Amino acid sequence: MNLLQALFFPPEQPGGVSSMIPYLQERFRSGRWDMDLFWLPKRIRGKGREEVVFETFDWTEYGESPVVQKYIQTYRDYLWWTKLRMSKKYDLIHAHHPIAGLAMKQVFPDIPLVQTIHSSYERELILNGAIAEGGIEHRFLVSIYRELELKADRLMTVSRSFAEYMALYIEDPGQITVIPNGFDEKRFKPVPHDNSIPQLVTVTRLVPAKGLDVLLKACAELKNRGLEYVLHIIGDGPSRGDLEDLAKTLGIYNETIFYGYTLHPEEFMPFFDIFVLPSRAEAFGSVFAEAALSCLALVGTNIGGIPEQIDDGVNGLLVRPDDDLALADALEKVIADPSFRYELSRSAWEKAKSQYSLTRVANELKKMYLQYQPEAKG
Repeated sequence: MNLLQALFFPPEQPGGVSSMIPYLQERFRSGRWDMDLFWLPKRIRGKGREEVVFETFDWTEYGESPVVQKYIQTYRDYLWWTKLRMSKKYDLIHAHHPIAGLAMKQVFPDIPLVQTIHSSYERELILNGAIAEGGIEHRFLVSIYRELELKADRLMTVSRSFAEYMALYIEDPGQITVIPNGFDEKRFKPVPHDNSIPQLVTVTRLVPAKGLDVLLKACAELKNRGLEYVLHIIGDGPSRGDLEDLAKTLGIYNETIFYGYTLHPEEFMPFFDIFVLPSRAEAFGSVFAEAALSCLALVGTNIGGIPEQIDDGVNGLLVRPDDDLALADALEKVIADPSFRYELSRSAWEKAKSQYSLTRVANELKKMYLQYQPEAKG
């Protein structure tokens, strides 16, 4: 069976898709399966000129917005690149971004399309202050879900929480399939270690939606309480300068290390003790599963797909978003009690191994893909 995984970002781009799809390709290397990857290179911008028409809404009603104009131009670019580069015949296309899915279906209307929605672009834009909730950009972006429902042969997402979110914008929510991201167990090897000072780590894009301002305030509170720690922030983004300034203002810059973007953080994540990310929105939160497979104690917020991974008090701790004192309390529990920290990390590792292994997800996908093989249609 010939499969195409249609991405938007290159495979090395940070995020849940890049944590799974390139490694998933290895699991499909056999005489029965042939899988290719396709994406829009960063250098391809402003090439597309094709008229864009959606069947379920008129996008030109929102066309005065620069955000909408950029989205439409990117869609045109993806169409242009697909027509230029795609010649191989596939039995099934699995798209991992709305633009990828809509473009593929327009170019190849007779090939079955499986569409996975990995995150909410509109929620992140709202939380990052780029668009207004209820504004024209927000209304445009949520309209895309209904268009995808019409065009895709199967609509999927990565958590029950995000399926409930999408249900508000489509006609038949019961048809949404939930398959979480999977992670290659071979990439994550817990390493026995004994840090005299607890090492906190977060791996994320540095944007307001990730709540790192709350984390820094919580860490300042820990310092005020006399607790020792080191905070490692792995990732980059537009908020980095503001976060470094905040760390200096709070008096914790010496306890905080900003690494910038790192391609393979899983290689040294096992040497830390506690993973913490107080996100304000998270469709799934792949990095929590990665940290769990590295056998770290988990601390996160009770929003989106995070509570589906963390059972509070069993394999991690959950707090409310935007509550730095509650986050400080949770971090103090795992910093001050190494035995409790070990219990949480061990339970997190066991759950991630059983529920988020790439082997399990690959098997689920294979069963689903086979429903669309050409022989099955006859």
